[in-house]
Amino acid sequence: MARIRSKEAAGMPISRTGFRYPGHREGRPLIQGSLCSMKRFQSLLSAALLIAIPLGAARSSLAASKLNIVTSTQDPAAITRDIGGDRVNVDSIAKGYQDPHFVEPKPSFLLKLMKADLLEVVGLELEIGWLPPLITQSRNARIQVGANGYLDLSRYCEILEIPTGQVTRAMGDVHPLGNPHYWLDPENGRRMAKAIQQKLAELRPEDAAYFAQREADFERRLTDSEKRWDTAMAPYRGRKVITYHRSWPNFAKRFGLDVVDYVEPKPGIPPTPSHTLELINLMKREGIKLILVEPYFDLRTPNAVANAVSGQVLVLLPSVGGIKEVTDYFQLFDYDINLLTTALAKTK
Repeated sequence: MARIRSKEAAGMPISRTGFRYPGHREGRPLIQGSLCSMKRFQSLLSAALLIAIPLGAARSSLAASKLNIVTSTQDPAAITRDIGGDRVNVDSIAKGYQDPHFVEPKPSFLLKLMKADLLEVVGLELEIGWLPPLITQSRNARIQVGANGYLDLSRYCEILEIPTGQVTRAMGDVHPLGNPHYWLDPENGRRMAKAIQQKLAELRPEDAAYFAQREADFERRLTDSEKRWDTAMAPYRGRKVITYHRSWPNFAKRFGLDVVDYVEPKPGIPPTPSHTLELINLMKREGIKLILVEPYFDLRTPNAVANAVSGQVLVLLPSVGGIKEVTDYFQLFDYDINLLTTALAKTK
């Protein structure tokens, strides 16, 4: 995503490309914009090649017979495993406990991309700060943008928060193409599964019936799960909440939550004292008691706000793999909805 940041608001330099330098979220080097130097990626490529030679010689004929699929995050990876079954090998780059906007390249990432038959991306420029140089340096013609082995799943989903006017740095880190957290609506999960099934069938026609059967089973299980999730969330439709970042519009729309405001004064901008005070006053006026926070954000400000209003901070997982026990798409919603309904029941 083209994360457009106000350097005056954020207090950090911005490259000519619009990519930002190391930010507040994880306090570690970020490979973005001019930081993604050619020299560094050449070093990564050399390291990946050194690893690939012995590993490539050791690959079994069974592994070679499967489609090698790489996904940018763990959410499409989880769905792809459900659809592909034992006919695919699936690896993801970003982990569910990481902020997917900020991923530091490693030689192992290039190795995965070099071997991939298919690359699945969230799209909407979520990965723009780190994935494009990796794709280029992989020198894998199959997965270049526009190639048959490149699948942008955002093209098949309902996208929210698409800006209608001019996007400027003063607006914070805006998603120019719309909010990329679309997988947090199960209907979009259904659309992703269908797109993946069709792509797998295109790449491996002899297994098309197998993929179609598994996709149908995925849809059946998702429909059954949605009934359970809807029943659990029904008493809390319309409940007002605060979130740290704009990660939850699809989830909120699907399950009837009203996101009133954010801990960030603007998308991607760290909390300020003035906004924090405004947020406390808003929560007191509106009787809002719950703040939803992603696992990679600093909890100090949310905890301070919650204490001021006798409320609660709830760390929800926006992705599969956010904790080791959540390993598939269904478990992601089971986990979040169980936590959310328990908290909502306590914070009337």
